[in-house]
Amino acid sequence: NAALAHYSPSNGSSRTLSVGEMYLFDTGGQYLDGTTDITRTVHWGQPTPLQKEAYTRVLMGSIDLSRLVFPANTAGRTVESFARRALWDVGLNYGHGTGHGIGNFLSVHEWPVGFQSNNVPLAAGMFTSIEPGYYRDGEFGIRIEDVALVVEAQTKKPFLTFEVVSLVPYDRNLIDLSLLSPAQIQYLNSYYKRIRERVGPELRRQQLNEEYKWLEENTKP
Repeated sequence: NAALAHYSPSNGSSRTLSVGEMYLFDTGGQYLDGTTDITRTVHWGQPTPLQKEAYTRVLMGSIDLSRLVFPANTAGRTVESFARRALWDVGLNYGHGTGHGIGNFLSVHEWPVGFQSNNVPLAAGMFTSIEPGYYRDGEFGIRIEDVALVVEAQTKKPFLTFEVVSLVPYDRNLIDLSLLSPAQIQYLNSYYKRIRERVGPELRRQQLNEEYKWLEENTKP
């Protein structure tokens, strides 16, 4: 059912999940100090070569946009194609926006931040989602969505970049490492290290041992 980007369940279409297919879950919550909007796609069995390549290329696009350094006051639409490039390379694409503004205990889709032609230029302090995907009608859907903060880059002139603040591992079962560049792998390892350092101690404090073991396993270099 995730082959539809904005699927809503109904008595006629809902069904039991199986380990032989992809599962996409778009999840989030509203807290006093902010709103979360995180999407992950997983496969508990043996993904097909197409599923694995499509997922990896979606991940590549997410990484490429997340680590991009760009001039201040750049419009989101100017950099949006970085999230699509790895898919475009093999003739794939997705039919929805690449991201939207996210409120501080306000709207999950908050105007006017984002990557559409009618959004305002990006500026430090803005929160946006970064969410490339790929959907094959009647078969499967893939989306990776992170919340990112626009921050100042470590450059001589005042440029900007993104800091991903969602701390959730990606599905190792769906990643084809042979498609990733050394820089993309380095980004992944740095991201996983940050997840372990920030989430791990909290899981141990709450004595969530099973969850802590899962985190350690799924954030290995």
